[in-house]
Amino acid sequence: MVVKRPRIVIVGAGMAGLTAAHRLRTVAGDLIDLSVLEAGERLGGRILSSHFAGDRVEMGATWIHGIEGSPVHAIAAGIGALSADPLDPYERMDGFPNDPVTVAEGGGVVAPSVVDSVSLFYKNLMDSAREGKVPVTAENGSVGSFLRSGKGSLTADGSGDWTLDSVFAISENTERTYTSADDLDTLDLAAESEYKEFGGDQITIAKGYSRVIEHLAGVLPEGSIRFNAKVRDIEWCHVDVGEGPVRVHVDGGMEEEEVLVADHVIVTVSLGVLKAGLRKDADPGSVMRFTPGLPGFKREAIGRLGFGVVDKLFMEMDGGDGEEFPYLQLAFKPAEGHVGKIPRWMRRTASICPIYGGSRVLLAWLAGEAAAEMEELEDDDVISGVKATLEAFHVSGVGRILRVRRSQWRKNPLFLGSYSYVTVGSSGDDLDLMAEPLPRGKSSSALQLLFAGEATHRTHYSTTHGAYFSGIREANRLLQYYRFLW
Repeated sequence: MVVKRPRIVIVGAGMAGLTAAHRLRTVAGDLIDLSVLEAGERLGGRILSSHFAGDRVEMGATWIHGIEGSPVHAIAAGIGALSADPLDPYERMDGFPNDPVTVAEGGGVVAPSVVDSVSLFYKNLMDSAREGKVPVTAENGSVGSFLRSGKGSLTADGSGDWTLDSVFAISENTERTYTSADDLDTLDLAAESEYKEFGGDQITIAKGYSRVIEHLAGVLPEGSIRFNAKVRDIEWCHVDVGEGPVRVHVDGGMEEEEVLVADHVIVTVSLGVLKAGLRKDADPGSVMRFTPGLPGFKREAIGRLGFGVVDKLFMEMDGGDGEEFPYLQLAFKPAEGHVGKIPRWMRRTASICPIYGGSRVLLAWLAGEAAAEMEELEDDDVISGVKATLEAFHVSGVGRILRVRRSQWRKNPLFLGSYSYVTVGSSGDDLDLMAEPLPRGKSSSALQLLFAGEATHRTHYSTTHGAYFSGIREANRLLQYYRFLW
Protein backbone atom coordinates (compact mmCIF):
# COMPACT_ATOMS: atom_id res chain seq x y z
CA MET A 1 0.00 0.00 0.00
CA VAL A 2 1.37 3.39 -1.03
CA VAL A 3 0.71 6.11 1.53
CA LYS A 4 0.44 9.59 0.09
CA ARG A 5 3.01 11.99 1.49
CA PRO A 6 1.56 15.33 2.58
CA ARG A 7 2.68 18.09 0.23
CA ILE A 8 3.81 21.22 2.06
CA VAL A 9 4.82 24.42 0.30
CA ILE A 10 6.57 27.21 2.20
CA VAL A 11 6.44 30.69 0.67
CA GLY A 12 9.60 32.60 1.59
CA ALA A 13 13.15 31.53 2.46
CA GLY A 14 13.76 33.94 5.32
CA MET A 15 14.15 33.08 8.99
CA ALA A 16 10.55 31.93 9.50
CA GLY A 17 10.32 29.89 6.31
CA LEU A 18 13.66 28.15 6.71
CA THR A 19 13.05 27.47 10.40
CA ALA A 20 9.77 25.79 9.52
CA ALA A 21 11.43 23.83 6.71
CA HIS A 22 14.33 22.78 8.97
CA ARG A 23 11.93 21.60 11.67
CA LEU A 24 9.71 19.66 9.25
CA ARG A 25 12.66 18.01 7.54
CA THR A 26 14.52 17.01 10.71
CA VAL A 27 11.42 15.48 12.31
CA ALA A 28 9.51 14.01 9.34
CA GLY A 29 12.30 13.48 6.82
CA ASP A 30 11.17 11.93 3.55
CA LEU A 31 7.68 11.25 4.92
CA ILE A 32 6.63 14.67 3.64
CA ASP A 33 6.98 16.35 0.25
CA LEU A 34 8.47 19.75 1.05
CA SER A 35 9.14 22.73 -1.23
CA VAL A 36 10.32 26.24 -0.40
CA LEU A 37 9.50 29.01 -2.89
CA GLU A 38 11.68 32.11 -2.72
CA ALA A 39 10.83 35.09 -4.92
CA GLY A 40 14.35 36.48 -4.75
CA GLU A 41 17.75 35.16 -5.71
CA ARG A 42 19.11 34.42 -2.26
CA LEU A 43 18.32 32.98 1.15
CA GLY A 44 17.67 35.05 4.23
CA GLY A 45 14.91 37.55 3.54
CA ARG A 46 15.60 40.52 5.80
CA ILE A 47 18.88 38.92 6.89
CA LEU A 48 21.79 39.81 4.62
CA SER A 49 25.44 39.69 5.69
CA SER A 50 27.91 41.44 3.42
CA HIS A 51 31.30 43.17 3.28
CA PHE A 52 31.98 46.86 2.84
CA ALA A 53 35.40 48.54 2.79
CA GLY A 54 37.04 45.43 4.24
CA ASP A 55 34.62 45.02 7.16
CA ARG A 56 31.77 42.55 7.58
CA VAL A 57 28.47 44.39 7.84
CA GLU A 58 24.81 43.46 8.21
CA MET A 59 22.43 45.10 5.77
CA GLY A 60 19.41 43.86 7.71
CA ALA A 61 19.12 42.03 11.03
CA THR A 62 22.17 42.87 13.13
CA TRP A 63 21.78 42.09 16.82
CA ILE A 64 21.02 39.08 18.95
CA HIS A 65 18.77 40.89 21.40
CA GLY A 66 19.85 39.16 24.61
CA ILE A 67 21.61 35.82 24.71
CA GLU A 68 19.72 34.17 27.58
CA GLY A 69 17.15 31.89 25.98
CA SER A 70 17.63 33.20 22.45
CA PRO A 71 17.32 30.42 19.86
CA VAL A 72 19.37 32.49 17.42
CA HIS A 73 22.22 32.69 19.91
CA ALA A 74 22.00 28.95 20.54
CA ILE A 75 22.25 28.17 16.82
CA ALA A 76 25.07 30.68 16.22
CA ALA A 77 27.05 29.29 19.17
CA GLY A 78 26.43 25.70 18.10
CA ILE A 79 27.77 26.19 14.58
CA GLY A 80 30.77 28.27 15.65
CA ALA A 81 29.48 31.47 14.07
CA LEU A 82 30.32 33.51 17.18
CA SER A 83 34.06 32.83 16.99
CA ALA A 84 35.88 35.83 15.57
CA ASP A 85 38.46 35.80 12.80
CA PRO A 86 41.05 38.54 13.40
CA LEU A 87 41.43 38.93 9.64
CA ASP A 88 37.70 39.54 9.16
CA PRO A 89 36.59 42.41 11.44
CA TYR A 90 32.85 42.71 11.84
CA GLU A 91 30.20 45.21 12.81
CA ARG A 92 30.05 45.93 16.54
CA MET A 93 32.64 43.27 17.33
CA ASP A 94 33.46 45.38 20.40
CA GLY A 95 29.86 45.48 21.58
CA PHE A 96 27.57 48.47 21.72
CA PRO A 97 29.57 51.68 22.20
CA ASN A 98 29.07 53.22 25.63
CA ASP A 99 31.19 56.34 25.32
CA PRO A 100 29.19 58.74 23.13
CA VAL A 101 30.12 62.33 22.53
CA THR A 102 26.94 64.37 22.20
CA VAL A 103 27.45 67.32 19.89
CA ALA A 104 25.08 70.22 19.36
CA GLU A 105 24.00 71.64 16.03
CA GLY A 106 26.05 74.75 15.48
CA GLY A 107 29.01 73.39 17.38
CA GLY A 108 29.88 72.50 20.92
CA VAL A 109 29.69 69.42 23.09
CA VAL A 110 26.71 68.88 25.38
CA ALA A 111 27.82 68.24 28.95
CA PRO A 112 27.86 64.51 29.73
CA SER A 113 25.99 65.19 32.97
CA VAL A 114 23.09 66.67 30.97
CA VAL A 115 23.09 63.79 28.50
CA ASP A 116 23.21 61.17 31.23
CA SER A 117 20.39 62.71 33.24
CA VAL A 118 18.09 63.13 30.23
CA SER A 119 18.86 59.65 28.92
CA LEU A 120 18.15 58.12 32.33
CA PHE A 121 14.93 60.12 32.57
CA TYR A 122 13.82 58.74 29.19
CA LYS A 123 14.82 55.19 30.13
CA ASN A 124 12.86 55.34 33.36
CA LEU A 125 9.78 56.57 31.50
CA MET A 126 9.88 53.73 28.98
CA ASP A 127 10.75 51.13 31.63
CA SER A 128 7.66 52.13 33.57
CA ALA A 129 5.54 51.59 30.45
CA ARG A 130 7.15 48.25 29.62
CA GLU A 131 6.71 47.02 33.18
CA GLY A 132 2.99 47.83 33.02
CA LYS A 133 3.22 50.52 35.70
CA VAL A 134 1.52 53.21 33.61
CA PRO A 135 -2.30 53.33 33.44
CA VAL A 136 -3.13 53.66 29.75
CA THR A 137 -5.74 56.31 29.05
CA ALA A 138 -7.12 58.04 25.99
CA GLU A 139 -4.75 60.92 26.70
CA ASN A 140 -1.59 58.81 26.78
CA GLY A 141 -2.58 55.87 24.61
CA SER A 142 0.38 56.30 22.27
CA VAL A 143 4.07 56.21 23.09
CA GLY A 144 4.36 59.70 21.61
CA SER A 145 1.69 61.24 23.82
CA PHE A 146 3.05 59.43 26.87
CA LEU A 147 6.54 60.77 26.24
CA ARG A 148 5.27 64.31 25.74
CA SER A 149 3.39 64.25 29.03
CA GLY A 150 6.38 62.77 30.84
CA LYS A 151 8.83 65.22 29.32
CA GLY A 152 6.91 68.10 30.88
CA SER A 153 8.50 67.47 34.25
CA LEU A 154 11.94 67.47 32.63
CA THR A 155 11.56 71.01 31.32
CA ALA A 156 9.31 72.35 34.06
CA ASP A 157 11.83 74.97 35.19
CA GLY A 158 10.93 77.05 32.15
CA SER A 159 14.54 77.82 31.32
CA GLY A 160 13.93 77.32 27.62
CA ASP A 161 17.17 75.39 27.24
CA TRP A 162 16.76 73.73 23.85
CA THR A 163 19.42 71.12 24.59
CA LEU A 164 17.14 69.20 26.97
CA ASP A 165 14.54 68.75 24.24
CA SER A 166 17.22 67.92 21.70
CA VAL A 167 18.92 65.32 23.87
CA PHE A 168 15.50 63.83 24.65
CA ALA A 169 14.88 63.66 20.89
CA ILE A 170 18.00 61.50 20.48
CA SER A 171 16.27 58.79 22.51
CA GLU A 172 13.04 59.28 20.55
CA ASN A 173 14.90 58.87 17.25
CA THR A 174 16.51 55.71 18.61
CA GLU A 175 13.02 54.48 19.59
CA ARG A 176 11.95 54.87 15.98
CA THR A 177 14.71 52.58 14.80
CA TYR A 178 13.88 50.03 17.52
CA THR A 179 10.21 49.95 16.56
CA SER A 180 10.18 51.06 12.89
CA ALA A 181 7.36 53.52 13.73
CA ASP A 182 7.90 56.81 11.89
CA ASP A 183 5.53 58.68 14.22
CA LEU A 184 5.58 57.64 17.87
CA ASP A 185 2.01 58.94 18.13
CA THR A 186 1.00 55.85 16.12
CA LEU A 187 2.84 53.43 18.44
CA ASP A 188 0.54 51.78 20.99
CA LEU A 189 1.59 52.30 24.60
CA ALA A 190 -0.24 49.29 26.08
CA ALA A 191 1.62 46.90 23.77
CA GLU A 192 4.92 47.94 25.35
CA SER A 193 4.14 45.82 28.41
CA GLU A 194 3.54 42.70 26.28
CA TYR A 195 6.76 42.85 24.30
CA LYS A 196 9.38 40.50 25.75
CA GLU A 197 13.16 40.70 25.68
CA PHE A 198 15.85 38.16 26.53
CA GLY A 199 18.33 38.84 29.28
CA GLY A 200 22.08 39.02 29.02
CA ASP A 201 24.36 40.68 26.54
CA GLN A 202 23.25 41.96 23.16
CA ILE A 203 25.78 40.87 20.56
CA THR A 204 26.39 40.60 16.84
CA ILE A 205 27.47 37.45 15.02
CA ALA A 206 31.17 37.32 14.15
CA LYS A 207 30.79 35.23 11.00
CA GLY A 208 27.58 36.95 9.92
CA TYR A 209 23.87 36.53 10.58
CA SER A 210 23.58 34.72 7.27
CA ARG A 211 25.47 31.77 8.74
CA VAL A 212 22.39 30.98 10.84
CA ILE A 213 20.25 30.97 7.70
CA GLU A 214 22.72 28.76 5.85
CA HIS A 215 22.67 26.29 8.74
CA LEU A 216 18.87 26.06 8.68
CA ALA A 217 18.82 25.52 4.92
CA GLY A 218 21.65 22.96 5.07
CA VAL A 219 19.39 20.04 6.00
CA LEU A 220 17.13 20.44 2.98
CA PRO A 221 17.60 18.16 -0.04
CA GLU A 222 19.03 19.72 -3.18
CA GLY A 223 16.32 21.29 -5.29
CA SER A 224 13.81 21.73 -2.48
CA ILE A 225 14.43 25.51 -2.44
CA ARG A 226 13.48 27.26 -5.65
CA PHE A 227 14.68 30.80 -6.32
CA ASN A 228 13.01 33.46 -8.49
CA ALA A 229 9.73 31.70 -7.76
CA LYS A 230 7.30 34.59 -7.39
CA VAL A 231 3.95 33.47 -6.01
CA ARG A 232 1.14 35.40 -7.70
CA ASP A 233 -1.90 33.68 -6.24
CA ILE A 234 -2.67 31.10 -3.57
CA GLU A 235 -5.93 29.41 -4.40
CA TRP A 236 -7.28 27.66 -1.32
CA CYS A 237 -10.48 25.83 -0.36
CA HIS A 238 -10.29 24.13 -3.72
CA VAL A 239 -13.22 21.85 -4.48
CA ASP A 240 -10.97 19.01 -5.64
CA VAL A 241 -9.65 18.20 -2.19
CA GLY A 242 -8.59 14.72 -3.31
CA GLU A 243 -5.84 16.14 -5.49
CA GLY A 244 -4.98 18.78 -2.91
CA PRO A 245 -6.96 21.71 -1.50
CA VAL A 246 -4.43 24.45 -2.35
CA ARG A 247 -3.06 25.65 -5.68
CA VAL A 248 0.03 27.86 -5.65
CA HIS A 249 0.38 29.89 -8.84
CA VAL A 250 4.03 30.71 -9.55
CA ASP A 251 5.04 33.37 -12.05
CA GLY A 252 6.83 31.68 -14.92
CA GLY A 253 8.48 34.82 -16.26
CA MET A 254 8.76 34.26 -20.00
CA GLU A 255 7.30 30.79 -19.59
CA GLU A 256 3.76 29.78 -18.72
CA GLU A 257 2.60 30.15 -15.15
CA GLU A 258 3.27 27.06 -13.04
CA VAL A 259 0.71 25.70 -10.61
CA LEU A 260 1.79 23.63 -7.61
CA VAL A 261 -0.77 21.51 -5.81
CA ALA A 262 -0.36 21.31 -2.04
CA ASP A 263 -2.09 20.06 1.06
CA HIS A 264 -0.69 22.90 3.17
CA VAL A 265 1.00 26.22 2.47
CA ILE A 266 2.98 28.13 5.10
CA VAL A 267 2.99 31.82 4.16
CA THR A 268 5.99 33.72 5.56
CA VAL A 269 6.02 36.88 3.44
CA SER A 270 6.38 40.23 5.19
CA LEU A 271 3.45 42.14 6.61
CA GLY A 272 4.26 44.78 4.01
CA VAL A 273 3.64 42.30 1.19
CA LEU A 274 0.37 41.19 2.79
CA LYS A 275 -0.72 44.82 3.12
CA ALA A 276 0.09 45.49 -0.54
CA GLY A 277 -2.06 42.54 -1.58
CA LEU A 278 -5.08 44.13 0.11
CA ARG A 279 -4.85 47.43 -1.71
CA LYS A 280 -7.64 47.83 -4.22
CA ASP A 281 -5.46 49.96 -6.50
CA ALA A 282 -2.56 47.50 -6.56
CA ASP A 283 -1.33 46.21 -9.90
CA PRO A 284 -2.50 42.56 -9.96
CA GLY A 285 0.79 41.52 -11.54
CA SER A 286 2.89 43.01 -8.75
CA VAL A 287 1.28 41.60 -5.60
CA MET A 288 0.48 38.24 -4.09
CA ARG A 289 -3.22 37.41 -3.98
CA PHE A 290 -5.38 34.84 -2.21
CA THR A 291 -8.37 33.19 -3.89
CA PRO A 292 -10.82 33.37 -2.25
CA GLY A 293 -9.68 36.52 -0.49
CA LEU A 294 -8.58 36.31 3.11
CA PRO A 295 -11.47 36.42 5.61
CA GLY A 296 -12.40 39.68 7.27
CA PHE A 297 -10.69 39.01 10.60
CA LYS A 298 -7.37 38.37 8.84
CA ARG A 299 -7.63 41.38 6.53
CA GLU A 300 -8.53 43.67 9.42
CA ALA A 301 -5.57 42.49 11.51
CA ILE A 302 -3.23 43.04 8.55
CA GLY A 303 -4.67 46.53 8.08
CA ARG A 304 -4.46 47.59 11.73
CA LEU A 305 -0.91 46.50 12.49
CA GLY A 306 1.94 48.80 11.59
CA PHE A 307 4.81 47.97 9.27
CA GLY A 308 7.65 50.45 9.05
CA VAL A 309 11.06 50.79 7.51
CA VAL A 310 14.48 50.96 9.15
CA ASP A 311 17.56 51.46 6.99
CA LYS A 312 21.28 51.46 7.63
CA LEU A 313 23.66 53.88 5.96
CA PHE A 314 27.32 52.82 5.86
CA MET A 315 29.97 55.39 4.93
CA GLU A 316 33.62 54.73 4.11
CA MET A 317 35.91 57.55 5.26
CA ASP A 318 39.39 58.29 3.90
CA GLY A 319 40.97 58.58 7.35
CA GLY A 320 41.11 62.35 7.78
CA ASP A 321 43.78 63.52 10.19
CA GLY A 322 44.42 60.01 11.47
CA GLU A 323 42.35 60.28 14.64
CA GLU A 324 39.65 57.74 15.35
CA PHE A 325 36.14 58.94 14.59
CA PRO A 326 34.14 59.09 17.85
CA TYR A 327 30.66 57.78 18.58
CA LEU A 328 28.68 60.96 17.93
CA GLN A 329 25.15 61.57 19.18
CA LEU A 330 23.48 64.43 17.30
CA ALA A 331 21.48 67.04 19.23
CA PHE A 332 19.55 68.92 16.53
CA LYS A 333 18.19 72.39 17.19
CA PRO A 334 14.48 73.19 16.89
CA ALA A 335 13.30 74.62 13.57
CA GLU A 336 14.01 78.25 14.43
CA GLY A 337 17.64 77.44 15.22
CA HIS A 338 18.58 75.31 12.21
CA VAL A 339 22.16 75.69 11.03
CA GLY A 340 23.53 75.06 7.57
CA LYS A 341 21.84 72.83 5.01
CA ILE A 342 21.18 69.65 6.98
CA PRO A 343 18.67 67.68 4.89
CA ARG A 344 15.37 66.77 6.48
CA TRP A 345 16.09 63.03 6.39
CA MET A 346 19.27 63.45 8.43
CA ARG A 347 17.40 65.26 11.22
CA ARG A 348 15.87 61.98 12.37
CA THR A 349 19.31 60.37 12.81
CA ALA A 350 20.28 59.73 16.43
CA SER A 351 23.98 59.12 15.87
CA ILE A 352 26.89 58.55 13.52
CA CYS A 353 29.60 56.22 14.72
CA PRO A 354 32.24 53.76 13.49
CA ILE A 355 30.97 50.19 13.28
CA TYR A 356 33.69 49.28 15.79
CA GLY A 357 36.44 51.25 17.44
CA GLY A 358 39.01 52.37 14.87
CA SER A 359 37.01 51.37 11.80
CA ARG A 360 36.93 53.71 8.81
CA VAL A 361 33.33 52.65 8.18
CA LEU A 362 30.70 54.85 9.83
CA LEU A 363 27.06 53.95 10.36
CA ALA A 364 23.85 55.91 10.74
CA TRP A 365 20.40 54.38 11.28
CA LEU A 366 17.27 55.92 9.77
CA ALA A 367 13.62 55.03 10.21
CA GLY A 368 10.26 55.87 8.71
CA GLU A 369 9.93 58.69 6.20
CA ALA A 370 13.55 59.70 6.75
CA ALA A 371 14.67 56.26 5.60
CA ALA A 372 12.24 56.31 2.69
CA GLU A 373 13.54 59.70 1.55
CA MET A 374 17.15 58.55 1.79
CA GLU A 375 16.34 55.46 -0.29
CA GLU A 376 15.31 57.62 -3.25
CA LEU A 377 18.53 59.65 -3.37
CA GLU A 378 21.60 59.09 -5.53
CA ASP A 379 24.79 58.18 -3.67
CA ASP A 380 26.32 61.61 -4.31
CA ASP A 381 23.28 63.31 -2.76
CA VAL A 382 23.51 61.05 0.30
CA ILE A 383 27.19 61.92 0.70
CA SER A 384 26.41 65.63 0.36
CA GLY A 385 23.70 65.37 3.02
CA VAL A 386 26.00 63.68 5.52
CA LYS A 387 28.80 66.16 4.76
CA ALA A 388 26.45 69.11 5.36
CA THR A 389 25.37 67.57 8.66
CA LEU A 390 28.91 67.08 9.94
CA GLU A 391 29.80 70.63 8.91
CA ALA A 392 26.76 72.04 10.74
CA PHE A 393 27.91 70.26 13.89
CA HIS A 394 31.46 71.56 13.37
CA VAL A 395 32.86 68.04 13.28
CA SER A 396 36.37 68.40 11.90
CA GLY A 397 39.22 66.13 10.98
CA VAL A 398 37.04 63.24 9.84
CA GLY A 399 38.15 63.19 6.21
CA ARG A 400 36.13 62.68 3.07
CA ILE A 401 33.32 60.20 2.54
CA LEU A 402 34.61 58.00 -0.25
CA ARG A 403 31.49 55.94 -0.86
CA VAL A 404 28.32 54.76 0.82
CA ARG A 405 26.26 51.62 0.96
CA ARG A 406 22.73 51.50 2.30
CA SER A 407 19.82 49.19 2.73
CA GLN A 408 16.63 49.99 0.84
CA TRP A 409 14.02 47.76 2.42
CA ARG A 410 11.05 49.94 1.59
CA LYS A 411 11.80 50.08 -2.12
CA ASN A 412 12.37 46.34 -2.31
CA PRO A 413 9.11 44.83 -3.66
CA LEU A 414 9.81 41.54 -1.88
CA PHE A 415 9.58 43.23 1.55
CA LEU A 416 8.21 46.80 1.28
CA GLY A 417 9.63 47.63 4.69
CA SER A 418 11.51 46.20 7.63
CA TYR A 419 9.37 44.96 10.52
CA SER A 420 6.07 45.29 12.31
CA TYR A 421 4.82 47.27 15.29
CA VAL A 422 1.55 47.55 17.20
CA THR A 423 -0.32 50.72 16.30
CA VAL A 424 -2.82 52.70 18.30
CA GLY A 425 -6.09 50.94 17.46
CA SER A 426 -4.38 47.59 17.20
CA SER A 427 -3.23 45.21 19.94
CA GLY A 428 -1.47 41.94 20.59
CA ASP A 429 -4.73 40.25 19.66
CA ASP A 430 -4.07 41.21 16.04
CA LEU A 431 -0.71 39.46 16.15
CA ASP A 432 -2.54 36.33 17.32
CA LEU A 433 -5.06 36.71 14.50
CA MET A 434 -2.16 36.97 12.06
CA ALA A 435 -0.99 33.55 13.26
CA GLU A 436 -4.36 31.84 12.99
CA PRO A 437 -4.48 29.19 10.23
CA LEU A 438 -7.20 28.92 7.59
CA PRO A 439 -9.85 27.71 7.27
CA ARG A 440 -10.86 28.28 10.86
CA GLY A 441 -11.98 25.30 12.88
CA LYS A 442 -10.98 21.65 13.18
CA SER A 443 -12.60 20.23 10.07
CA SER A 444 -10.80 17.89 7.69
CA SER A 445 -10.07 20.91 5.47
CA ALA A 446 -8.23 22.83 8.19
CA LEU A 447 -4.61 23.92 8.00
CA GLN A 448 -4.64 24.75 4.31
CA LEU A 449 -3.02 28.14 4.93
CA LEU A 450 -0.65 28.69 7.83
CA PHE A 451 1.09 31.97 8.63
CA ALA A 452 4.54 32.57 10.08
CA GLY A 453 6.92 35.52 10.34
CA GLU A 454 7.84 38.13 12.92
CA ALA A 455 4.46 39.85 12.52
CA THR A 456 2.67 36.71 13.75
CA HIS A 457 4.29 36.50 17.19
CA ARG A 458 2.57 38.32 20.04
CA THR A 459 5.54 38.95 22.32
CA HIS A 460 8.58 38.82 20.03
CA TYR A 461 7.33 40.62 16.91
CA SER A 462 9.86 42.66 14.92
CA THR A 463 12.74 40.28 15.70
CA THR A 464 14.53 37.38 14.04
CA HIS A 465 13.87 35.20 17.07
CA GLY A 466 10.17 36.04 16.79
CA ALA A 467 10.32 34.82 13.19
CA TYR A 468 12.15 31.70 14.39
CA PHE A 469 9.55 30.93 17.05
CA SER A 470 6.75 31.37 14.50
CA GLY A 471 8.39 28.94 12.08
CA ILE A 472 8.70 26.32 14.82
CA ARG A 473 5.08 26.93 15.80
CA GLU A 474 3.68 26.31 12.32
CA ALA A 475 5.93 23.33 11.65
CA ASN A 476 4.82 21.76 14.94
CA ARG A 477 1.19 22.43 14.04
CA LEU A 478 1.58 20.22 10.96
CA LEU A 479 3.77 17.64 12.66
CA GLN A 480 1.13 17.19 15.34
CA TYR A 481 -1.63 17.05 12.73
CA TYR A 482 0.13 14.10 11.06
CA ARG A 483 1.16 12.63 14.42
CA PHE A 484 4.86 12.95 13.83
CA LEU A 485 4.73 14.72 17.18
CA TRP A 486 2.44 13.92 20.08
